[in-house]
Amino acid sequence: MNILVTGGSGYIGSHTCIELLNAGHTVTVIDNLSNSSHVALQRVRKITGKEVKFYHGDLLNRQLLETIFSQNQIDAVIHFAGLKAVGESVAKPFLYYHNNITGTLLLCDVMEKYGVHQIVFSSSATVYGAQKTVPLSEELPLQATNPYGKTKQMIEEILQDLSIANPKWSIALLRYFNPVGAHESGLIGEDPNGIPNNLVPFITQVASGRLQELKVFGNQYKTHDGTGVRDYIHVVDLAYGHLRALESVVQNNGVHAYNLGTGIGYSVLDVVSAFEQVIGKPIPYKIVDPRPGDIAVSYADPSKAKEELNWKATKGLYEMCEDAWRWQKTNPLGYEKEIQSV
Repeated sequence: MNILVTGGSGYIGSHTCIELLNAGHTVTVIDNLSNSSHVALQRVRKITGKEVKFYHGDLLNRQLLETIFSQNQIDAVIHFAGLKAVGESVAKPFLYYHNNITGTLLLCDVMEKYGVHQIVFSSSATVYGAQKTVPLSEELPLQATNPYGKTKQMIEEILQDLSIANPKWSIALLRYFNPVGAHESGLIGEDPNGIPNNLVPFITQVASGRLQELKVFGNQYKTHDGTGVRDYIHVVDLAYGHLRALESVVQNNGVHAYNLGTGIGYSVLDVVSAFEQVIGKPIPYKIVDPRPGDIAVSYADPSKAKEELNWKATKGLYEMCEDAWRWQKTNPLGYEKEIQSV
């Protein structure tokens, strides 16, 4: 199949492109490179030995979407593209609502026009908000607490409505938890712009000397050490989850939501400790105020994905840290150095 991957040069998108290509699919990517690099797709080609067709642009550009669908026989879409920083979404809510929701509306409208009704949507565990119990199951009511999470929740509702209006739609909503790690080759990994919003790239950049110290956002949560607890999942496990979901949407109509996580919660300081053991030196950090919209504890009940998609996370915390560190050591400036030489 020819799979359109929106945001395909990003962190999760590029890892998913590898698994799609390895599975024999053709991959077409659209990405505006606002928080990613074209070098990632060069590395994808190097790892797989296969080509990726790339369109540089934005989902808000309907004309470009029309061009992609008219020039390519697209069979299904994996939709990653979107702004994704919780803190920034609180500061710039309109930007997030416009970019994430309008872009998805335009994408789905063009898909409908060209008769493409299979989509795997990159949702998020943030749609659950602050729940009274964990682990989080797909049956819980959705109550996102920040604009980023609300865009994911609203898009899920839009896709549900599309399916009701036209039963031809087949949709997988993948609510994944906290992706970390990198491809075992060390060639691709997480390379955020500026100071990272996510924990592990922040840790790796401190460990490499790129940043001075880690900021730990809050230590007064009701957890075993006061820091926030999350379900960290290896990005390659996550990529495999998209492959399983793609197989499902091709075979089944309707809308199905799945948690992609390990079912294990680790605190920020648990992750710091694991990383210190991997690299053999301490990670300097300081406690700062909690970020608006953050919650104390979030980890998955991944049983539905296991039962219906035949998917289960296989990589543990130390492997996540080892692979993330290999990526950082191999690419101390991320993709920046190679960009300067291209």
